[in-house]
Amino acid sequence: MDERRTVRVSKYLSLHLRHQPERIGISLDAQGWVDVDVLLAAAAAHGFPVGRQELEHVVATNDKRRFALEGDRIRAQQGHSVAVDLGLPAAEPPPYLYHGTVGRNVAAIRAEGLSPMNRHHVHLSADRETATRVGARRGKPVVLSVDAAAMHAAGHVFRVTGNGVWLAERVPPRFLRFPG
Repeated sequence: MDERRTVRVSKYLSLHLRHQPERIGISLDAQGWVDVDVLLAAAAAHGFPVGRQELEHVVATNDKRRFALEGDRIRAQQGHSVAVDLGLPAAEPPPYLYHGTVGRNVAAIRAEGLSPMNRHHVHLSADRETATRVGARRGKPVVLSVDAAAMHAAGHVFRVTGNGVWLAERVPPRFLRFPG
C-alpha cells in the first residue's frame, strides 16, 4: 500500500469515526466502536472501497496510532466531535504535560486557558517533541507547558488514551507556562 493511499484511508477513517459517521450511514456505539464489516460496506457503498487488510495496515502503521482495532470492531482513540464515552479511567498525570499550538492562538489561551473547542477534551502530550509536531500542523509551533501535577492536586481529572494522548476537560490559564 503506497503512502498516499495510507494517508487517504487514515483521513477517511478519522472523518467518519470521529466527526461524521452519519455521512456514510454508520452509527457508533456509546464508546465510539463500529463493526469493521459495517464500516467497510458503508465506505464501499459511498465510493471509497477499503479492504480489511488495507484497514489493518492503516491501523498498524499510523504514526499517531489514531485507531483501535479490537476483534471485529474499530474506533478512533480520541478527537471526537460526536458524543462518545471512551470509557477511559481517571489517571494520575506526569508532573508536566505539553500542548502544541501556533502564535496566533497564544493571546486567547493566556486569557481563557485551553478549551476543547469542537472536541470533547483538550489534547495534551507527554513530551515536547510530540507537542511541537502537533503545533506545526498549523504553522510555526508554540509549545505550552501544563503544570499537570498542580492541576491534578486541584481536582482536575486526566485520562490517557491507548495511544498516549492525555485528555482534560479544560486547562485554566493559571496552570499554563508560556515560552519566552
